[in-house]
Amino acid sequence: MPIAAAARQGHVLMRYPVYLVDDDAAVREGLCLLFEAYKISVIAFDGPLTFLREVSLLPPGYLLLDLQMPELNGLELQRELIGKGIDWPIIIITGYGDLNSCRTAFQSRVVDFLAKPVDPEQLFEALGKAEELLGTVLEKQETEALFATLTPRENEIINLVCRGWGSKEIATSLNISLRTVDAHRANISEKLGTTSVAEFVQMKMKIQQG
Repeated sequence: MPIAAAARQGHVLMRYPVYLVDDDAAVREGLCLLFEAYKISVIAFDGPLTFLREVSLLPPGYLLLDLQMPELNGLELQRELIGKGIDWPIIIITGYGDLNSCRTAFQSRVVDFLAKPVDPEQLFEALGKAEELLGTVLEKQETEALFATLTPRENEIINLVCRGWGSKEIATSLNISLRTVDAHRANISEKLGTTSVAEFVQMKMKIQQG
């Protein structure tokens, strides 16, 4: 069930917490009350620098960022997060400016731009998109971590496997024995958790996605 529809029925189940960064205490209090009413985990920060000091210790979540803040604006905060290797989905909230202009200023991982005061239904719809996006991001990171365990030779072999090459072709191309190829393929399957060539291809495609 979409999150917005679930909210209308009074129940929302989200897999990850919301990190709210806004220097306006009234906005923080209002949004926290809204999230708590639907039993959505939320952690509020009174500014971007406070958030940046703690973000490396936090589990993945959805970022709800004020656009205009005195220390760093939303765009600058996004750049700092990207520099830390954090690309969790972002929802921007703002009481200023043209939302269309705001959209042109931000790149990937910005799910939506919402005007203050934030409409709850629009917020829940944006969170639904953020949940789907974060799931994709984390799956990609998990797959990248698995591929990072492969040796250079194993990477070479899986690339050929994904191109549809058989073990004999790989052995001839790399000038190694068939037994060596099979041993490498067994190691690859153990590390990646599958023997399926189709799944190898899907995993490769997942880590190649931007």
